[in-house]
Amino acid sequence: MLLIAAGWIVVLLLGGGIALERTLTGQVERSFDERLGYLLNTMIVISEVAPDGEVYFIRPIGEPRFLEPNSGMYWQITAEGREGFESYSLEPSQSLWDRTLTPRGGHLDNQPHYYDNLEFPEEPLRVVERSVILPDSETRWTFMVAAAREELDAQIVRIRSILTWSFVALGLGLFGMAVLQSYYGLRPLRRIRAAIQRIRTTGSNRVSDPLPLEVQPLVEELNMLLAHSERQAEEARTHAGNLAHALKTPLTVVNNAATAQAPDLAATVIREARTMRRHVDHHLARARAVGRRSVGHARTPACESAEAVRRAVERLYPDVRFDIDGNRQARVAIERQDLDEILGNLIENAAKYGGGSVFVTIDAEPDAERCVTWIEDDGAGIPPAERTRIFDRGARLDTDKPGTGLGLAIVRDVAEIYGGAVELDESEDLGGLLVRLILPRAA
Repeated sequence: MLLIAAGWIVVLLLGGGIALERTLTGQVERSFDERLGYLLNTMIVISEVAPDGEVYFIRPIGEPRFLEPNSGMYWQITAEGREGFESYSLEPSQSLWDRTLTPRGGHLDNQPHYYDNLEFPEEPLRVVERSVILPDSETRWTFMVAAAREELDAQIVRIRSILTWSFVALGLGLFGMAVLQSYYGLRPLRRIRAAIQRIRTTGSNRVSDPLPLEVQPLVEELNMLLAHSERQAEEARTHAGNLAHALKTPLTVVNNAATAQAPDLAATVIREARTMRRHVDHHLARARAVGRRSVGHARTPACESAEAVRRAVERLYPDVRFDIDGNRQARVAIERQDLDEILGNLIENAAKYGGGSVFVTIDAEPDAERCVTWIEDDGAGIPPAERTRIFDRGARLDTDKPGTGLGLAIVRDVAEIYGGAVELDESEDLGGLLVRLILPRAA
């Protein structure tokens, strides 16, 4: 920020200083030229041609420095077309002493011409000359007025010096103000840094210091991030505790059976290992869903996921008829892997326990705030009294078919992680089970 501010200050002040220097020096030069032009016009006005063809002044010019040798103010009159540009009627000004000016000549426009003259190396001059034909004369006379540039150059040097020091002081002042502005403007961020350090050292979980309104949104987002991290840590602790508690009983049973050298030890180990496997699978599914949820806001097309699951389940149940309908543009705020796992469990259960037909309707309730997907089958359904218990881990109503009893439990837990829900009902069209999968819509 300071480098950018310094760069812009230098560029703008340099550009403004150059423009102002040219304006002021141009104005000084114009004033100097106007003064020379005034003296030249005075000379022309008071000049007349004598009967013998010579020029003379009818009254004095009124500039005393023309009478002082080497004073820095000079005039001269020459006649163009005459050998050596000899001066007629009047001698050059006494200030020229024994020197003469060489006119440029050749002016036919009767206008004053200004130029710098280095004819005298020790004294650069500013010259104005004009060629005119005076009354009663056919000769083109060249009137010249010259002044030493010393005074003009001194004024220009003073102007440039004043501008340089003024703009340097202004630039330093502006840069100092930029430094102060940056220091005090970024002070709230330093306070946030100190607050974060206190969070790390004291164990606090919020930034509670009063801060300016400009950084308050940042503080709010930081507090929400801390709260989110705290929730994730608490969920992780809860999952670890639940898993440890779930594994404790099977491990105790196996240990007791092994210690007592029970005759059915092998069967007991197999049974309890299967139980532990169910618990591990369930908690791993929840952990994966929580981890993917923290990545960001997902946008998953529900229809694409359902079609992918249908193609996979068709290989396992080729005799089952699948039908997918509804809003094919619906998108839900859930990661694609988790939606595939949820729909895979629900559609596979419908194919496994149904009578041969599975209907999936995407966004079946378009007016609802959240996206509702129906999964229906033509099986025996689930009695209302059992619809709550079926979500328990390991719960199965039909033990004749293979399975672990974790499908609906995983579906419910993953859906709830994303702010959704799963409801069971009876299908009016097929007569079997209706599963209503409710998920938040993607923004």
